[in-house]
Amino acid sequence: MDQAETDALWAVAESVAEAARRETLKYFRSRELRTETKSADFDPVTVADRAAEDAMRRVLAERRPQDAVLGEERINTSGTSGLTWVLDPIDGTRGYISGTPTWGVLIALSDETGPRLGLIDQPYIGERFMGGLGRASVSGPLGETRLGVRATTVLAEATLFTTFPEVGTEEEGAAFRRVASNTKLTRYGCDCYAYALLAAGQIDLVIEAGLAPYDIHAPIAVVEAAGGIVTDWTGAPAHGGGQVVAAATSELHAAAMALLAP
Repeated sequence: MDQAETDALWAVAESVAEAARRETLKYFRSRELRTETKSADFDPVTVADRAAEDAMRRVLAERRPQDAVLGEERINTSGTSGLTWVLDPIDGTRGYISGTPTWGVLIALSDETGPRLGLIDQPYIGERFMGGLGRASVSGPLGETRLGVRATTVLAEATLFTTFPEVGTEEEGAAFRRVASNTKLTRYGCDCYAYALLAAGQIDLVIEAGLAPYDIHAPIAVVEAAGGIVTDWTGAPAHGGGQVVAAATSELHAAAMALLAP
């Protein structure tokens, strides 16, 4: 893929992000925002989720009709190019409906081997983390800087994030706690923003379970472009979802994996 093709793909990705920004900001912190649940255990969805994905898909239908689209809220569409746009219009809907600015818009372009580029966008703060196809950068209120993970190699010096304290099943939660008990600091609740912080060199580890592909494609691309490592809990590729461990260094990744093993 030459530079012109790469630039064109990034231009599309950013146009998709802009479309999602407009829709998500229309409803964020609105007292009129209504929430539905997609399952009995409260899996929330809002008009903002659906409107944002619709807007994202309209951009792709116009700019990249040859590509497939996999999204959280709408039916997947097939393509002819071998490339798939993987979309999560609001990753962290629980945070979105609570008014916290730690949700994000996830956009990835993937082939059969996994993500080629990824974008984590936080519309309210105005931060955009981009990784893959030659890019590893974040832009926002403080300007634009290069992404880069920290050099932490020892669990006792690491900051660990996950979204839910339960971390999946009882067995998965126990495995997570084995790692957490050996780290300096454990924090909860940031959804995709935790991966952005890892790529920006602010934290060291993210460990999660029960993810869907649209939850992790973009974070994989961003973290790997920043020099980090993302796998499942066995060390295999993580773009299929499920269990995920993202680490700043290979040493930290190995230490976490050793404690996650049954």
